[in-house]
Amino acid sequence: MQLSLENKVALVTGGSRGIGRAIALGLAKSGADVVIASRKIGDLENVAGEIKSLGRKCLPVATHIGRLEEIKNLVDKAAAEFGRIDILVNNAATNPTMVPAMDIDDRAWDSIMNLN
Repeated sequence: MQLSLENKVALVTGGSRGIGRAIALGLAKSGADVVIASRKIGDLENVAGEIKSLGRKCLPVATHIGRLEEIKNLVDKAAAEFGRIDILVNNAATNPTMVPAMDIDDRAWDSIMNLN
């Protein structure tokens, strides 16, 4: 069964690579126009090109999800471009340390919890 997302607008955070990129492409393949957000505009523009090659619209917006003003800017740009957001994928995450959870210091823990 193919899910149709025609006339839907999706916003995907962490959309420049990995799981976020795959989700953004999957949504576009199902017919959605996509807003993608991540910190690096160059990476976003590459994914936007892939999405546009599928015949869908894509708005890449450089955004640090840990900063409230940047989140507001992201939503404002999405609304200005598409008028709405139908689908929200909160995929952005961080893990500045690759150790067992019990070994993470308080500062790193706070960073992880504030973004994720």
